[in-house]
Amino acid sequence: MRKILTQKFFDRDTKVVATDLLGKFIVRKIRGKEVSVMITETEAYDGPKDLASHASKGMTKRTEVMFGHPGIFYIYLCYGMYYMLNVVTGKKDYPAAVLIRGVEGKNGPGKLTKFLKIDNKFNKKLAIPKNNLWLEDRGVKIPENNIKKTPRIGVDYAGPIWSKKKFRFLVKG
Repeated sequence: MRKILTQKFFDRDTKVVATDLLGKFIVRKIRGKEVSVMITETEAYDGPKDLASHASKGMTKRTEVMFGHPGIFYIYLCYGMYYMLNVVTGKKDYPAAVLIRGVEGKNGPGKLTKFLKIDNKFNKKLAIPKNNLWLEDRGVKIPENNIKKTPRIGVDYAGPIWSKKKFRFLVKG
């Protein structure tokens, strides 16, 4: 069973979407061939008060996509060398997104975007097959007791409260 995730899937609470993405698949069409990998790690960035979120400083040219419709990709360059793949969640005008941190066989957001040849040309694009990058439900269910929740990685700048929130979700084992 292959079911493309629609905007309705992403139009929910960011933390719910982040956990529900575990076990879903990223599908990338490269030169006519589909490459797919199962998502095993995510992080939630939830709203303007989340000091770890780029949107905490308000809407800028870089973050305006986070204020957009759910199901749109937010891609940015980190450290001048790694593209980060995020998908916008929740209601329009509420800046929230889920970072895809890891997939089967590729741990680390930069490794997965390099493997799938994802760069900023996907920024602000809807997650649909027409755009050659989308997400699918293939019937894999990750039980709640197999999901580990930890603080997000690399967000110490967010201060003692926001850096400690358990908004990182990964499949155990």
